[in-house]
Formats: sequence, C-alpha cells, structure tokens
Amino acid sequence: MRHGEFRHSRLVQVYDAECVWGPDDDFFRAVVDETPAARVLDLGCGTGRLTVALAAAGHTVTGVDPAAASLAAARRRPSGDRVTWIEGTSALLPDRSFDVAVLTSHVAQFFVDDDEWARTLDDLQRTLVPGGRLVFDARDPADRRWERWNPVDSRRSIGLPDGGEVEAWTEVAGVRDGAVSFIHHYHFADGEALLSSATLRFRSEAQLRDSLAAAGFTVEAIHGGWHREPIGQGDGELLVIAHVGGLAPVS
Repeated sequence: MRHGEFRHSRLVQVYDAECVWGPDDDFFRAVVDETPAARVLDLGCGTGRLTVALAAAGHTVTGVDPAAASLAAARRRPSGDRVTWIEGTSALLPDRSFDVAVLTSHVAQFFVDDDEWARTLDDLQRTLVPGGRLVFDARDPADRRWERWNPVDSRRSIGLPDGGEVEAWTEVAGVRDGAVSFIHHYHFADGEALLSSATLRFRSEAQLRDSLAAAGFTVEAIHGGWHREPIGQGDGELLVIAHVGGLAPVS
C-alpha cells in the first residue's frame, strides 16, 4: 500500500501514536508566531497535530491534505473545529489568501518529480500574499539518513492508546537520482501485518534554492537543525524559510 500511514485507518492511528509533538513542531510554531494572527496554510497537514495547535494559538488556519483518513483523524482532534480542512492538493488553493504556508514532516520530499515540485511551489507563490512566508523541512542528502532505514537500526515498538503495541521497522527498496524508495513494516499484536511504501526525494541546498528562485521566492534562511543550527551541524535537516518576491516578510 502506498502511503499507508496516511490512507489506512489503522495505520493512521499508529502514525499518530508514534509522531508526537517534538522540536520540529516547536520550530514551525515559532516561525509562524513571528506573524501575529496570521492566515496560515498547512499543506500536507496529515492528522493535524501542528495544524490545530496553530489555530489554538490564535491563527486562522487551513489544513490541506489528499488523504481522507488523515483528515478524518484531524477533524476529531480537540479544537479541530477551529480549522478549515480541505481534501485535495495545492492546485485548489485560492489566490493571495495566506500570510504563511508550512509544509512539515518532510512533506516537501514527497514531491519526487521536479515538475511536480515546481508546480507546487508555483501554487504556493500564488496563494501567498506579497511578502508572505513559506516554511518547510527536508532532510539533507549529505546526512544520508536512508542508510539507517534498515531492519536493525529502524526497529521499534510503538505503544498505542489502547495499551497495545506494534512492532515496526523500515527497509530501503532502492536509491536512484536522489530518490529513495522504502517500505515500512507493521506487525500488530493480533497477528495482522501491514506494509506501507513510499518514495522521497532528497534535494540539496543548491537544488532547493534554485527551485525557490524559479518560483519567485527569496530565501531568508536555511538551517541545519531544529534549534536553527548551521547546515551540517544540526539534525541533518534543511529547514527553509523563504518569502514571496523581494519584499520584506509580513509582520
């Protein structure tokens, strides 16, 4: 199953149990909060962990995701009714409607094809106001994170809200031209075993900068970790903050 963590109701529960609030959420919330009472787009919002937190912080938030099962879980969250949820892609976004757009949890890497990534950036540039900010994370290919995606290093037990546990691990299926394909394995206590496959694109700092410039964005900063460390000295990340055009960011 492709992207099972977002599309299969049982795996959505596992995803939520494993992916709890962390320093990545702190980073994104801090950047968004630099624009008070912002109109925020969370593209690829998933089950809405950060989305609802931004709404609770006083922002007007729209969460967009193509996965119905993830959005169903997002709507059930406390304060989920404070968010506008849209099932779909960036193609549905209205013009000049948001002050800040975020893509979290490495959503940017799911756009494997360069043309698809360029279209997405064009949509984001179109939906942001002049000077509006775009914030996203991508793993730094120099960190070679995929080399740790193997049945030994990635094996873990995930505790579920009902007290059960799921044994999980990841294995790489192929690496080619910056695209890494992999399979997540999930074994449930009742004997059910589920697989979820995906492919992520690892773009370099230079490739990200070039694609953003082509879409009309100006890069403000690219950090290497969740505490804004320099590239190569943080968490193996490329944390991008950019804004539309050459104008100063919205404040």
